[in-house]
This record gives sequence, C-alpha cells and structure tokens, in this order.
Amino acid sequence: MNASTESQPSTSLDGLKWVVIILLLAGAVVGNYIFTEESVLLRAIAIVISVVVAGLIAMQTEKGRTAVAFAKESRTEVRKVVWPTRQEAIQTTAIVLVVTAIMSVLLWGLDSVLFWVVGFITGLKV
Repeated sequence: MNASTESQPSTSLDGLKWVVIILLLAGAVVGNYIFTEESVLLRAIAIVISVVVAGLIAMQTEKGRTAVAFAKESRTEVRKVVWPTRQEAIQTTAIVLVVTAIMSVLLWGLDSVLFWVVGFITGLKV
C-alpha cells in the first residue's frame, strides 16, 4: 500500500454510510424471508440490487476506497506472477502425491511399532 491511502482521515459521514449499508443488507435478508411467496428470480434480483447498492455506498467510504486501492494493487501483482506450465504442475502434483504416500506408510509403520512396544511393556494385547 502506498502512504497516500493510509494517511487520509475518516469523514464523519462514514459512520452513517455504514449504517445505511448494514440496513440495506439486513433488509435484503429479511425481505427474502418475508416475501417467500414471490418468485425466486424476483427475490434474487432484489438481493443482487441491494448488494450492488450497498457495495457502491461502501466504496464511497474511506475503508471502501482503501479496499478498492488494495484490490487494484493486488490485481497488478497477480499479473506479475509467473504461473507454472501444465507439465510443471503435473510433475509437482505427482511429487506431492508420492511424498504423501511415503510419509503415510512411514507413519503407519511407526504407529504399529509403537503400538507393539506399548503392548509389550504393559502386557495388554488388542
């Protein structure tokens, strides 16, 4: 994050905006339960509209602007990632599967040996 987004003070209307956002989202949830007789499509559209409006209002707050800036910076960083080729991904997956199988056999053997030792010491057989 750059220093310009971290040092901006919060405005007094941000609290009111967050109250409106919470009311919109709560209204969407409550409305979905109240209007169960209505079409699922209509209820889904109403919920999507409520969430979009709440998101647009949230983007007008200081935390929202910070989140948008973070998302833009994250997108830029993801573009810089060098993704593995298909063959590299398959080879890495095969290595992980083989090592997992080897470790499971080793842990099973260690568990069996310890079970036998404890049974031998205590004289209990299961």
